[in-house]
Amino acid sequence: MKEEIIAGLDIGSNEIRLAVAQRSGRDKEAPLQVIGAVSSNTRGFNKGVVNSIEDTTASISACIEKAERLVGLPINSVWVSVNDPHTRCERSKGVVAVGKSDGEINDEDIYRAIEAAKSVAIPANYEILHVIPIKFAVDNQEDVKDPVGMSGIRLEVETLIILGLSSQMKNLNKAIYRTGLDIEGIALSPLATSEVLLSKKQKDLGSAVINIGATTTNIAVYEEGELLHATILPIGSEHITSDIAIGLRCPINLAERIKNEYGSSEPEKITKKEEIDLEQLAKEEEVNDDLANVSRKYVAEIIDARVEEIFEKIDEEFNKIDRSGMLPAGVFLTGAGSELDGLVESAKRYLRLPAAMATNRSLATVIDKANNPEYSTAIGLIAWGNVYEGKGASGVVKKQVEEILDKIKGWFKKILP
Repeated sequence: MKEEIIAGLDIGSNEIRLAVAQRSGRDKEAPLQVIGAVSSNTRGFNKGVVNSIEDTTASISACIEKAERLVGLPINSVWVSVNDPHTRCERSKGVVAVGKSDGEINDEDIYRAIEAAKSVAIPANYEILHVIPIKFAVDNQEDVKDPVGMSGIRLEVETLIILGLSSQMKNLNKAIYRTGLDIEGIALSPLATSEVLLSKKQKDLGSAVINIGATTTNIAVYEEGELLHATILPIGSEHITSDIAIGLRCPINLAERIKNEYGSSEPEKITKKEEIDLEQLAKEEEVNDDLANVSRKYVAEIIDARVEEIFEKIDEEFNKIDRSGMLPAGVFLTGAGSELDGLVESAKRYLRLPAAMATNRSLATVIDKANNPEYSTAIGLIAWGNVYEGKGASGVVKKQVEEILDKIKGWFKKILP
């Protein structure tokens, strides 16, 4: 029997991460279990966009080979995340008349309403990544979650339309296809991450996932079980490393080591007497500069200044949807940059919200590595793909299904007079 697997590919500026899951039984509804998680260095990809197709392809191929050796199974297709800061999020409404004479609403009515919502002015060089229904209205009844089976004359849907830059989407697709992989589907990174990190109750109460990567920070905000806002900010943990390098006048590799081993975003909790032995670290990192010891409190002050800026930008996004300081379930931090000491307390202070490190709530894993924060998007893509495979295009409209239906409509238009 051919083993059925689902793979999630998360391409970051520093590392490509791939998670692989396998069904525990032959049934398509059988639960998934993560059986492998690998990473490899990234070349040709920065700040969420491809800047060299050849280098990106080579990096993806290396990661795939590593994963295949680990799990012992061929990987032929992947679900892919989008981390491009150029993505845009817009609201749109669609209104249609109920098709059946008895007024009963069916899936076709919902599809037509969502298609009507897609008839929005799309900026040049952009394409639709996701059309996410937020709520429906049937006649005068608003805030309907699932109108199927209800009776009415007029069906209205409010959607969140996520747009991606066409040129970057084509470059990403091209880099992946050149490895010989098929693309099962594409998902905006924070949406995929939320699939495994947020519970239904947290989404109902009002919460946000904040994924801090090397050069980008991804945000998804939920309330009443629906997505309110999603965005990708062009700022991440590498900016903290750069600040340390400038502040201490040391090489970037040494600054990264200092951040990971001695860094903190809470300078008030560090005494002035605590020092970092830069001479020893410089020897280990093969840095020839003559570096004196430095106060750990000074390093923490450098880090805190940049952390404050990151959270200020996040709070600006919350302000756009009138949710600044108003998410009862709080924020959940993930991503490689979230492991910085004191970051959770900084999030509570600057965002004025409850904050915690996010944990995988959905997928079983046979390796502890898959539960590390840096793999949250990769395993989120697996959960995202599982939703589509198990439930088809209900809920969030699957882009590939839409494209096929559009082609069929085009054929009929050509045939019919």
